[in-house]
Amino acid sequence: MLLPDVWLARRVDEAAVIGTALLQHAAGASHRKIATMLGRPPETVRGWLRRFAAKAETLCAHFRRWALALDARLEEITPQDSVTTESLEAIGLATRAASVLLGPRPPWCWASAMTAGMLLSNTSSPFPVPR
Repeated sequence: MLLPDVWLARRVDEAAVIGTALLQHAAGASHRKIATMLGRPPETVRGWLRRFAAKAETLCAHFRRWALALDARLEEITPQDSVTTESLEAIGLATRAASVLLGPRPPWCWASAMTAGMLLSNTSSPFPVPR
């Protein structure tokens, strides 16, 4: 089965909704505040945030590779105050580079495509690599 890029594997909510939660959390919002804002159960939002935090190092490295492969002008990605924030920065750089090079698309659709929908997966399946 092919998964449209607006979705993540085994998630009910669209990638953009989950991405909004991740960005709000990085900005300092609690999972309860985010859940209220998005109209989702607090347990669901907490699960997204925990899964992302658990995979943050892997995601950071993965999206750094994509960013550097898509934008030859990037030499290094500036370190952030946490691995989670650094991962979100790498996602932003990679998705921005993809939109410039390959055509506009919502950032979280690019993030889903660059991970084959496995952004928040709980398996050790490898992500697709940039070529």
